[in-house]
Amino acid sequence: MSTGCIEYDFKKIEAHWQKYWEKNKTFRAEDFLDKPKYYILDMFPYPSGAGLHVGHPPGYIASDIIARYKKSLGFNVLHPMGWDAFGLPAEQYAISTGTHPRKKTEENINRFRKQFDRIGFALDWDREVNTTDPDYYKWTQWIILQMFKHGLLTVDDQPVWWCPALGTVLANEEVIKGLSERGSHPVERRKLRQMVLRITAYAEKLLDGLKDLDWPDSTKRQQIAWIGRSEGAETLFDIDGFPDEKLKIFTTRPDTLFGATYMVLSPEHPLVNKLTQSAYENEVLAYIKTAATKSDLDRTDLAKEKTGVFTGCYAINPVNNEKLPIWIADYVLMGYGTGAIMAVPAHDGRDYEFAQQFELPIIEVIGQKLKEGSESETTLPYSGEGEMINSGDYTGLESTLGKEKIIDDLEKSGRGKAAVNYKLRDWIFSRQRYWGEPFPIVWVDEDDYLKVSKFKKGEVYKLLPEVPVCFEADGAKKYALPIPASHLPVILPEMESFQPSGTGQGPLANQTTWLNVWFNLETGDTQPVSDLTPGDGNWVPATRETNTMPQWAGSCWYHLRYCDPQNADNLIDHKIDAYWKSPDYYIGGAEHAVLHLLYARFWHQFLHDIKVVSEPEPYPRLFHQGIILGEDGIKMSKSRGNVINPDDIIDELGADSLRLYEMFLGPLESMKPWSTHGIDGVYRFLNRVWREIIDRTGKMQGKIQENVSESSDTERLLHETIKKVTQDIETLQFNTAISQMMIFSNHLQKLEAISLTTVKTFIQLLAPLAPHIAEELWQRVGEEPSIVNAPWPRYDESKFERDEVKIIFQVNGKMRGEALVPADAGENDVLIIAREHPRVAPHLEGKSLRKVIFVPGKILNIVAN
Repeated sequence: MSTGCIEYDFKKIEAHWQKYWEKNKTFRAEDFLDKPKYYILDMFPYPSGAGLHVGHPPGYIASDIIARYKKSLGFNVLHPMGWDAFGLPAEQYAISTGTHPRKKTEENINRFRKQFDRIGFALDWDREVNTTDPDYYKWTQWIILQMFKHGLLTVDDQPVWWCPALGTVLANEEVIKGLSERGSHPVERRKLRQMVLRITAYAEKLLDGLKDLDWPDSTKRQQIAWIGRSEGAETLFDIDGFPDEKLKIFTTRPDTLFGATYMVLSPEHPLVNKLTQSAYENEVLAYIKTAATKSDLDRTDLAKEKTGVFTGCYAINPVNNEKLPIWIADYVLMGYGTGAIMAVPAHDGRDYEFAQQFELPIIEVIGQKLKEGSESETTLPYSGEGEMINSGDYTGLESTLGKEKIIDDLEKSGRGKAAVNYKLRDWIFSRQRYWGEPFPIVWVDEDDYLKVSKFKKGEVYKLLPEVPVCFEADGAKKYALPIPASHLPVILPEMESFQPSGTGQGPLANQTTWLNVWFNLETGDTQPVSDLTPGDGNWVPATRETNTMPQWAGSCWYHLRYCDPQNADNLIDHKIDAYWKSPDYYIGGAEHAVLHLLYARFWHQFLHDIKVVSEPEPYPRLFHQGIILGEDGIKMSKSRGNVINPDDIIDELGADSLRLYEMFLGPLESMKPWSTHGIDGVYRFLNRVWREIIDRTGKMQGKIQENVSESSDTERLLHETIKKVTQDIETLQFNTAISQMMIFSNHLQKLEAISLTTVKTFIQLLAPLAPHIAEELWQRVGEEPSIVNAPWPRYDESKFERDEVKIIFQVNGKMRGEALVPADAGENDVLIIAREHPRVAPHLEGKSLRKVIFVPGKILNIVAN
């Protein structure tokens, strides 16, 4: 049934069709249908308490348009949604209010879900996932168990950014000038026992996999830079006065070894204390303390003044036995290479500035290749290739050849070898907080760990890695044992206080009844200490891991669970994986270009290697939507007060107006400012479409007739519009698709009679972008809902022959927007598009048009006052 609306009552229309879609499960995806499948995926949101603002929906609207369009093309479409709901904000709220983070998270999810429904997204809610649901994180834990078994999960004392106020470790990107990004709290460097994922084991695979991905080039470049593969030599320097120690460095330019004039250690290098001479000790300690307050980004800022201190110790250059003073400087990071470098100031910009600052020698060893007849000298620092000079027996060699020969000679002498280095570091995969996935790991004493080999057929033994995971505390070794898959999930204990423990451990360390257990070495069962007195030797005392996983964990594999969300026995069924495969299209923000996308690729590649999934990459095709700024031209944020709530827009003008406007603002990938006044144009367009088709009695307009023969102009424009909208949806150029529909709508207004077939076709073209009004109109012209089940219109190339041109829109001589229009579009058609264009409309509001200057195919200038 229709809504009974006579005028375009968007409130009734939208509420009616949203209930219809929900009741009839219009967008439910069925496994194994005899149709081509299409899996469209959004980057699922973190459900914050603030809810959505108008800067959030563009990517979701874009994927929704594609989902509806593909369904009309006859695809079996999977378009799911879920929630990346673990994380620090919910825990901080719990600490400050005493409210359990689960309760706040559920409230936030309900708010987001209502907003998504109000916008009219074509989602299969039967496949909804929530990373905080034990039925979901059971499989996150299962993946971690497999990584543990294959030696990719280990433990290490890592220098990390510790925030006492937040009670957790922060990533480098979350530290700005010594303060936490969230809350601006002071942070400090501290060594803590961390669970670590060995993502570096997949560095080469992660690089190779990029070649075949249909991704933005900028995103590929960012991942390549983050992985940072470089070829060179690992070289050993003797240390004067320390015959048992070697200083190991990695260099991409072994051909410049003769130009090394000093060495630099990171302030965190393990040899710093040992090598520092007593006369320099106070200065070195003070420097280390200062460096500990700086983020890695601050330390490696090329523009900053170079600082450092001398240790009083010297290294021996392996190629010429020259003594090189060993300095400490914060521009060298422990996390990259070996935490030590040979400094060649003549051929490295940072080393050159440091050498000038501290009056250290600069020796040129690579001569720049000059054009024949040129007498110019090499300008230092010179980092290119050239002829080796001042390099002993290697002098005169071309530097690339010299590099190979030096590496070969280092290998022969036992002082070095060819090596590949990666900027990528292993992933610190633990957080000192409550609201995250518990690790399926317990810790036992060394003697108890050795007993597990007795139970070779047991579940615990089968999951042990070849290299034991252990750490030493208070002189005793603790070994990691897995909680087997049959005992998952390890559920978060109920707690009333979520305050950090104060010891560097998370809040779980305070929950002693959960923390301390008896552990069965054969089966992996656990029992509370108070419930059991072991008698047969299978049970040993154990302590659970108190760290939880970072928020990234649940988002690394969620695309798989959407395909098989109710499976209690497997992460994903092999047949279902073979049917849905990896998402055909992934849409989300460019802010996730490195971390989320890199981490998810790592997990997916691992799951492919252990034959859980059939494809090696999770996201073969990727698109980044642009950012919508506030009306002040600045990124929307609650603190700036420039946030626009989509609920307010929907209340005033409707969800279809919001959808159309967000897509009409400009190219989807571009950054563009919001304009509250600009949305009025698309609202007027929808009202005009309604009036063109529905009369005042609520019935179809009389001029729409079954057997009208369309003119050649109408027929041509119709097929041009079908082609334009089809191609623009395929390429996500929704703004120009809307322009074309406005042109066609304007044409229909001029006709005395319109074919019903033409009207139906136009409604179908509008449906993916403005689905509510399209559903209502579709029913009122005599068709059965839902319109997405009607076959998508096809265009006939023989019906048209004309090109498109770009028209620049000016208001009083100033450019305000642009659009693609048919080359022969008239002034009235172009004027309508201009007046409703979101960039133009705000400059015409409240003004009268004095004059219109139209240059066909080029410019439309509106003179207004």
